[in-house]
Amino acid sequence: MSTIADKLFLYFQYPFVINALIVGMLIALCSSMLGVTLVLKRYSFIGDGLSHVAFGAMAVAAVAGFTDDMPVILLITVTFAILLLRTGQNSKIKGDAAIAMISVGALAVGYLLMNVFSSSANVSGDVCTTLFGSTSILTLTKTQVGMCGVLSAVVIGVFVLFYNKIFAVTFDEDFARAVGTPVGTYNLLLAVLIAVIIVLAMNLVGSLLISALVIFPALSAMRVFSSFKSVILCSAVFSVVCAFVGIVLSILAGTPVGATVVMIDILAFAVLCGIGSLKNGGL
Repeated sequence: MSTIADKLFLYFQYPFVINALIVGMLIALCSSMLGVTLVLKRYSFIGDGLSHVAFGAMAVAAVAGFTDDMPVILLITVTFAILLLRTGQNSKIKGDAAIAMISVGALAVGYLLMNVFSSSANVSGDVCTTLFGSTSILTLTKTQVGMCGVLSAVVIGVFVLFYNKIFAVTFDEDFARAVGTPVGTYNLLLAVLIAVIIVLAMNLVGSLLISALVIFPALSAMRVFSSFKSVILCSAVFSVVCAFVGIVLSILAGTPVGATVVMIDILAFAVLCGIGSLKNGGL
Protein backbone atom coordinates (compact mmCIF):
# COMPACT_ATOMS: atom_id res chain seq x y z
CA MET A 1 0.00 0.00 0.00
CA SER A 2 2.83 2.38 0.86
CA THR A 3 4.41 1.64 -2.52
CA ILE A 4 1.23 2.69 -4.32
CA ALA A 5 1.00 5.82 -2.19
CA ASP A 6 4.62 6.65 -2.97
CA LYS A 7 3.97 6.20 -6.69
CA LEU A 8 0.92 8.43 -6.53
CA PHE A 9 2.85 11.10 -4.65
CA LEU A 10 5.60 10.91 -7.26
CA TYR A 11 3.23 11.07 -10.23
CA PHE A 12 1.34 14.01 -8.76
CA GLN A 13 4.56 16.02 -8.91
CA TYR A 14 4.39 16.00 -12.70
CA PRO A 15 2.36 18.77 -14.37
CA PHE A 16 1.17 16.49 -17.19
CA VAL A 17 -0.58 14.22 -14.67
CA ILE A 18 -2.32 17.18 -13.02
CA ASN A 19 -3.33 18.50 -16.46
CA ALA A 20 -4.78 15.12 -17.43
CA LEU A 21 -6.77 14.92 -14.20
CA ILE A 22 -8.12 18.46 -14.58
CA VAL A 23 -9.19 17.91 -18.18
CA GLY A 24 -10.59 14.45 -17.50
CA MET A 25 -12.71 15.60 -14.57
CA LEU A 26 -13.97 18.67 -16.44
CA ILE A 27 -15.04 16.50 -19.37
CA ALA A 28 -16.68 14.01 -17.03
CA LEU A 29 -18.56 16.79 -15.24
CA CYS A 30 -19.91 18.35 -18.43
CA SER A 31 -20.85 15.07 -20.07
CA SER A 32 -22.67 13.83 -16.95
CA MET A 33 -24.79 16.98 -16.67
CA LEU A 34 -25.90 16.83 -20.28
CA GLY A 35 -26.20 13.05 -20.13
CA VAL A 36 -29.16 13.20 -17.75
CA THR A 37 -31.12 15.34 -20.19
CA LEU A 38 -30.14 13.22 -23.20
CA VAL A 39 -31.15 9.98 -21.49
CA LEU A 40 -34.50 11.37 -20.33
CA LYS A 41 -35.24 12.78 -23.79
CA ARG A 42 -34.17 9.49 -25.40
CA TYR A 43 -31.42 11.34 -27.29
CA SER A 44 -28.66 9.02 -26.03
CA PHE A 45 -27.72 7.85 -29.50
CA ILE A 46 -26.86 11.39 -30.56
CA GLY A 47 -23.60 10.89 -28.67
CA ASP A 48 -22.71 7.93 -30.88
CA GLY A 49 -23.62 9.83 -34.01
CA LEU A 50 -21.58 12.91 -33.17
CA SER A 51 -18.61 10.87 -31.95
CA HIS A 52 -18.37 9.28 -35.38
CA VAL A 53 -18.70 12.70 -36.98
CA ALA A 54 -15.84 13.93 -34.78
CA PHE A 55 -13.72 11.01 -35.99
CA GLY A 56 -14.42 11.98 -39.61
CA ALA A 57 -13.68 15.63 -38.82
CA MET A 58 -10.36 14.66 -37.25
CA ALA A 59 -9.44 12.75 -40.41
CA VAL A 60 -10.32 15.78 -42.55
CA ALA A 61 -8.20 18.06 -40.34
CA ALA A 62 -5.28 15.63 -40.47
CA VAL A 63 -5.43 15.36 -44.27
CA ALA A 64 -5.66 19.15 -44.60
CA GLY A 65 -2.54 19.47 -42.48
CA PHE A 66 -3.89 21.56 -39.61
CA THR A 67 -1.44 21.69 -36.71
CA ASP A 68 -4.21 22.56 -34.25
CA ASP A 69 -7.15 20.42 -35.31
CA MET A 70 -9.54 21.12 -32.41
CA PRO A 71 -11.17 24.26 -33.94
CA VAL A 72 -11.78 22.40 -37.21
CA ILE A 73 -13.18 19.32 -35.46
CA LEU A 74 -15.35 21.53 -33.26
CA LEU A 75 -16.75 23.48 -36.21
CA ILE A 76 -17.58 20.35 -38.23
CA THR A 77 -19.09 18.50 -35.27
CA VAL A 78 -21.28 21.44 -34.24
CA THR A 79 -22.43 21.86 -37.85
CA PHE A 80 -23.42 18.21 -38.03
CA ALA A 81 -25.13 18.43 -34.64
CA ILE A 82 -27.40 21.09 -36.09
CA LEU A 83 -27.87 19.08 -39.28
CA LEU A 84 -28.62 15.95 -37.27
CA LEU A 85 -31.28 17.73 -35.26
CA ARG A 86 -32.89 19.25 -38.35
CA THR A 87 -32.80 15.97 -40.27
CA GLY A 88 -34.29 14.08 -37.32
CA GLN A 89 -37.26 16.44 -37.35
CA ASN A 90 -37.95 15.63 -41.00
CA SER A 91 -41.01 13.41 -41.34
CA LYS A 92 -39.35 11.43 -44.12
CA ILE A 93 -36.19 10.63 -42.13
CA LYS A 94 -36.78 9.69 -38.51
CA GLY A 95 -34.30 10.54 -35.77
CA ASP A 96 -32.74 7.09 -35.36
CA ALA A 97 -32.35 6.70 -39.13
CA ALA A 98 -30.74 10.15 -39.40
CA ILE A 99 -28.24 9.31 -36.67
CA ALA A 100 -27.36 5.97 -38.29
CA MET A 101 -26.99 7.57 -41.70
CA ILE A 102 -24.74 10.42 -40.58
CA SER A 103 -22.65 8.44 -38.08
CA VAL A 104 -21.88 5.51 -40.35
CA GLY A 105 -21.16 7.83 -43.27
CA ALA A 106 -18.79 9.97 -41.21
CA LEU A 107 -16.99 6.90 -39.85
CA ALA A 108 -16.52 5.47 -43.35
CA VAL A 109 -15.32 8.76 -44.81
CA GLY A 110 -12.89 9.30 -41.94
CA TYR A 111 -11.39 5.82 -42.21
CA LEU A 112 -11.11 6.12 -45.99
CA LEU A 113 -9.33 9.48 -45.77
CA MET A 114 -6.88 8.20 -43.17
CA ASN A 115 -6.01 5.24 -45.39
CA VAL A 116 -5.76 7.08 -48.70
CA PHE A 117 -4.07 10.31 -47.64
CA SER A 118 -2.29 9.49 -44.38
CA SER A 119 1.49 9.90 -44.30
CA SER A 120 1.79 7.77 -41.17
CA ALA A 121 3.43 4.37 -41.32
CA ASN A 122 0.96 2.95 -38.82
CA VAL A 123 -2.50 3.86 -40.04
CA SER A 124 -4.18 1.03 -38.13
CA GLY A 125 -2.57 2.21 -34.91
CA ASP A 126 -3.67 5.79 -35.52
CA VAL A 127 -7.24 4.69 -36.19
CA CYS A 128 -7.30 2.46 -33.10
CA THR A 129 -6.04 5.18 -30.77
CA THR A 130 -8.53 7.67 -32.20
CA LEU A 131 -11.45 5.28 -31.78
CA PHE A 132 -10.56 3.94 -28.34
CA GLY A 133 -8.50 6.74 -26.85
CA SER A 134 -4.77 7.17 -26.44
CA THR A 135 -2.19 8.55 -24.07
CA SER A 136 -2.50 11.98 -25.72
CA ILE A 137 -4.37 13.24 -22.66
CA LEU A 138 -1.06 12.86 -20.80
CA THR A 139 0.70 15.18 -23.26
CA LEU A 140 -1.73 18.09 -23.21
CA THR A 141 -0.23 21.56 -23.56
CA LYS A 142 -1.19 24.52 -21.38
CA THR A 143 -3.09 25.96 -24.34
CA GLN A 144 -5.15 22.80 -24.74
CA VAL A 145 -5.87 22.64 -21.02
CA GLY A 146 -6.90 26.30 -21.08
CA MET A 147 -9.19 25.75 -24.07
CA CYS A 148 -10.79 22.78 -22.36
CA GLY A 149 -11.29 24.85 -19.22
CA VAL A 150 -12.92 27.70 -21.14
CA LEU A 151 -15.23 25.42 -23.15
CA SER A 152 -16.17 23.45 -20.04
CA ALA A 153 -16.96 26.66 -18.20
CA VAL A 154 -19.16 27.76 -21.10
CA VAL A 155 -21.04 24.44 -21.11
CA ILE A 156 -21.58 24.47 -17.35
CA GLY A 157 -22.53 28.15 -17.35
CA VAL A 158 -25.08 27.73 -20.13
CA PHE A 159 -26.58 24.67 -18.44
CA VAL A 160 -26.94 26.48 -15.10
CA LEU A 161 -28.24 29.68 -16.71
CA PHE A 162 -30.94 27.89 -18.69
CA TYR A 163 -31.58 25.14 -16.13
CA ASN A 164 -35.31 25.81 -15.79
CA LYS A 165 -35.86 25.89 -19.56
CA ILE A 166 -33.84 22.72 -20.06
CA PHE A 167 -35.86 21.05 -17.30
CA ALA A 168 -39.12 22.02 -19.01
CA VAL A 169 -37.98 20.89 -22.45
CA THR A 170 -36.66 17.61 -21.03
CA PHE A 171 -39.89 16.46 -19.41
CA ASP A 172 -42.71 17.95 -21.47
CA GLU A 173 -42.00 19.62 -24.79
CA ASP A 174 -45.70 20.12 -25.54
CA PHE A 175 -46.31 22.00 -22.29
CA ALA A 176 -43.12 24.03 -22.71
CA ARG A 177 -44.20 24.98 -26.22
CA ALA A 178 -47.68 25.88 -24.98
CA VAL A 179 -46.28 28.37 -22.43
CA GLY A 180 -44.15 30.04 -25.06
CA THR A 181 -40.79 28.32 -24.60
CA PRO A 182 -38.88 28.08 -27.91
CA VAL A 183 -38.42 24.30 -27.71
CA GLY A 184 -36.56 24.09 -31.00
CA THR A 185 -34.00 26.63 -29.85
CA TYR A 186 -33.26 24.75 -26.63
CA ASN A 187 -33.04 21.42 -28.41
CA LEU A 188 -30.55 23.05 -30.76
CA LEU A 189 -28.63 24.42 -27.79
CA LEU A 190 -28.41 20.94 -26.26
CA ALA A 191 -27.17 19.50 -29.56
CA VAL A 192 -24.43 22.13 -29.79
CA LEU A 193 -23.37 21.61 -26.18
CA ILE A 194 -23.09 17.85 -26.58
CA ALA A 195 -21.06 18.40 -29.77
CA VAL A 196 -18.59 20.47 -27.76
CA ILE A 197 -18.33 17.74 -25.12
CA ILE A 198 -17.80 15.07 -27.78
CA VAL A 199 -14.84 16.98 -29.21
CA LEU A 200 -13.32 17.54 -25.77
CA ALA A 201 -13.76 13.88 -24.80
CA MET A 202 -11.99 12.43 -27.84
CA ASN A 203 -8.58 12.77 -26.19
CA LEU A 204 -9.85 11.05 -23.05
CA VAL A 205 -11.79 7.99 -24.18
CA GLY A 206 -11.72 7.99 -28.00
CA SER A 207 -14.65 8.47 -30.33
CA LEU A 208 -16.23 5.03 -29.81
CA LEU A 209 -16.32 5.20 -26.01
CA ILE A 210 -17.60 8.75 -25.57
CA SER A 211 -21.21 7.65 -25.12
CA ALA A 212 -20.21 5.81 -21.95
CA LEU A 213 -19.33 9.12 -20.28
CA VAL A 214 -22.76 10.45 -21.23
CA ILE A 215 -24.93 7.43 -20.44
CA PHE A 216 -23.45 5.56 -17.45
CA PRO A 217 -23.41 8.42 -14.91
CA ALA A 218 -27.01 9.35 -15.73
CA LEU A 219 -28.30 5.78 -15.57
CA SER A 220 -26.37 5.12 -12.36
CA ALA A 221 -27.79 8.20 -10.63
CA MET A 222 -31.31 7.23 -11.71
CA ARG A 223 -30.96 3.92 -9.87
CA VAL A 224 -30.75 5.77 -6.56
CA PHE A 225 -32.47 9.14 -6.97
CA SER A 226 -35.70 10.24 -8.64
CA SER A 227 -35.73 14.05 -8.71
CA PHE A 228 -34.11 15.83 -11.66
CA LYS A 229 -31.79 17.96 -9.53
CA SER A 230 -30.69 15.03 -7.36
CA VAL A 231 -29.98 12.89 -10.41
CA ILE A 232 -27.87 15.64 -11.97
CA LEU A 233 -25.86 16.21 -8.79
CA CYS A 234 -25.32 12.48 -8.22
CA SER A 235 -24.42 11.97 -11.87
CA ALA A 236 -21.86 14.78 -11.72
CA VAL A 237 -20.20 13.44 -8.56
CA PHE A 238 -20.28 9.87 -9.89
CA SER A 239 -18.71 10.86 -13.21
CA VAL A 240 -15.96 13.05 -11.75
CA VAL A 241 -14.93 10.42 -9.18
CA CYS A 242 -14.89 7.67 -11.81
CA ALA A 243 -12.80 9.81 -14.16
CA PHE A 244 -10.29 10.56 -11.41
CA VAL A 245 -10.01 6.93 -10.32
CA GLY A 246 -9.85 5.68 -13.93
CA ILE A 247 -7.07 8.07 -14.93
CA VAL A 248 -5.02 7.32 -11.81
CA LEU A 249 -5.41 3.55 -12.27
CA SER A 250 -4.46 3.79 -15.95
CA ILE A 251 -1.27 5.63 -15.02
CA LEU A 252 -0.37 3.16 -12.27
CA ALA A 253 -1.23 0.02 -14.25
CA GLY A 254 -0.21 1.25 -17.70
CA THR A 255 -3.64 0.49 -19.16
CA PRO A 256 -5.50 2.52 -21.83
CA VAL A 257 -6.94 5.65 -20.25
CA GLY A 258 -10.32 5.61 -22.00
CA ALA A 259 -11.06 1.94 -21.48
CA THR A 260 -10.02 2.15 -17.82
CA VAL A 261 -12.32 5.11 -17.14
CA VAL A 262 -15.24 3.35 -18.83
CA MET A 263 -14.59 0.15 -16.88
CA ILE A 264 -14.70 2.10 -13.61
CA ASP A 265 -18.00 3.63 -14.79
CA ILE A 266 -19.38 0.13 -15.41
CA LEU A 267 -18.30 -1.16 -11.99
CA ALA A 268 -19.75 1.89 -10.26
CA PHE A 269 -22.98 1.44 -12.21
CA ALA A 270 -23.24 -2.13 -10.92
CA VAL A 271 -22.68 -0.93 -7.34
CA LEU A 272 -25.34 1.78 -7.60
CA CYS A 273 -27.76 -0.71 -9.15
CA GLY A 274 -27.32 -2.87 -6.05
CA ILE A 275 -27.80 0.13 -3.76
CA GLY A 276 -30.91 1.12 -5.70
CA SER A 277 -32.35 -2.38 -5.39
CA LEU A 278 -31.76 -2.40 -1.63
CA LYS A 279 -33.26 1.08 -1.30
CA ASN A 280 -36.38 0.04 -3.20
CA GLY A 281 -36.71 -3.26 -1.32
CA GLY A 282 -35.85 -5.31 -4.41
CA LEU A 283 -33.48 -7.62 -2.56
